[in-house]
Amino acid sequence: QVHLIESGGGSVLAGGSLKLSCAASGDTSRTYMAWFRQVPGKEREGVASVLSNADVVYADYVKDRFTASRDNAKNTLYLEMRSLKPEDTALYYCAARPIRGGRWQRLHQGSYDYWGQGTQVAVSS
Repeated sequence: QVHLIESGGGSVLAGGSLKLSCAASGDTSRTYMAWFRQVPGKEREGVASVLSNADVVYADYVKDRFTASRDNAKNTLYLEMRSLKPEDTALYYCAARPIRGGRWQRLHQGSYDYWGQGTQVAVSS
């Protein structure tokens, strides 16, 4: 069992930066961890998926602006967000998926087994 708690959300002006954290409890040594985001009325969309700091997949809409990383010693996942845009406004979730076989998509919400409660990010112009 894995429990995830996000923090670090807030309100910023366009062009600003924020860093989100996701503290995990339980064994995440052999898990993919990911960030998703959701706005009301829309499907949850993938932002980044991290197996290791050398193996990170990003959605096109955040590539070159966001950096996802994990600190296994602290059992924590991070999302550093720069050059924020109003369209980045959303509830950001952390998710985890234990490593196992089969075909799956790293940025699809249905691929993940454990979820946090989310942290709100609001970007104003």
